[in-house]
Amino acid sequence: MTDRTNRKETPVLWLASASPRRQELLRNAGIPFAIKAANIPEVRAVGEDPEAFARRLAREKARTVWAQLPQAGEAFKVFVLGADTVVVTDGAVLGKPESAADAASMLRRLSGHTHEVITAVCLFAGERLEETQAERTRVTFDQLSEREIQEYVESREPMDKAGAYAIQGIASRWVKKIEGDYCNVVGLPVHLVFQMLRKYGGETFVASGPAGM
Repeated sequence: MTDRTNRKETPVLWLASASPRRQELLRNAGIPFAIKAANIPEVRAVGEDPEAFARRLAREKARTVWAQLPQAGEAFKVFVLGADTVVVTDGAVLGKPESAADAASMLRRLSGHTHEVITAVCLFAGERLEETQAERTRVTFDQLSEREIQEYVESREPMDKAGAYAIQGIASRWVKKIEGDYCNVVGLPVHLVFQMLRKYGGETFVASGPAGM
């Protein structure tokens, strides 16, 4: 029999993302969560500011998953965390590459330059709460040779990553400098997320070790 008292006191966090990288970051931080991907179109409006774009998608993901959840009791704290990451260089937003050629083109733009990674996160709980914040990190790449670019694309690592690279993977060899939150570049600014959770959910979001549901 379920202990309804404990159930009411324990918040449930739904991650509106199928990203294994975001899931791993939350688990490593000891933050319990469940997974429900939003699966929404990620299309930037003409002239939309990169951060505004990321914030909008984070909100839409959180709202979409919330609408799919069964109604919870007033005392039962349910939260949805939406997130979206964009890579910005010279004012251009680099999303996930659509092809190998697209990935190679993105890597050429990042080669030898400093770009910015913006991740927006939205903590949503229906009428009770909607808060969206964003983290920015600057990343400087070494100059990449055409051979390095082609071999990296052939590894397939870039294909589902914003900006066509994974800082925690093979691409780490080319990262000359990072200014800001490393986890933000991986896909989720863990410190920012934890501060938001602690603000609204209390210490009950904290686990003693790696977590997940």
